[in-house]
Amino acid sequence: MDKRKIETDAAPAAIGPYSQGMVARGGCLLFVSGQLGIDPATGAFSGESVEAQTERAIKNLLAVVDRAGGGRASIAKTTVFLKDLADFPRMNEVYSRLLGEPYPARSCVGVLALPKNGLVEIEAIAVLET
Repeated sequence: MDKRKIETDAAPAAIGPYSQGMVARGGCLLFVSGQLGIDPATGAFSGESVEAQTERAIKNLLAVVDRAGGGRASIAKTTVFLKDLADFPRMNEVYSRLLGEPYPARSCVGVLALPKNGLVEIEAIAVLET
């Protein structure tokens, strides 16, 4: 299988042994690693609220998709990881505003903890035009 690593300075660098994104399946599928609400310019969280971290996480995710040649409409599936499921309505408001219709298929999972003690992490699968 052919694979191609995707990297961009418009999203935070990987904090472990993984790629920001990986294109596979003849160049038509993009797998975007989980993005935290970290500002790539400062390396710090964009704020302490779930709204601020969700907005930055989505911007980071879109930067990786853009670097691979896709756009918002190419995102087919996301998985959202929330440190506190009580934050779901506030995350959902930002998510719906930034991703827009038609919304990707999505799962949302409550987790005990996230890297760097983040509040939200979002990963995606996008379909790219070949």
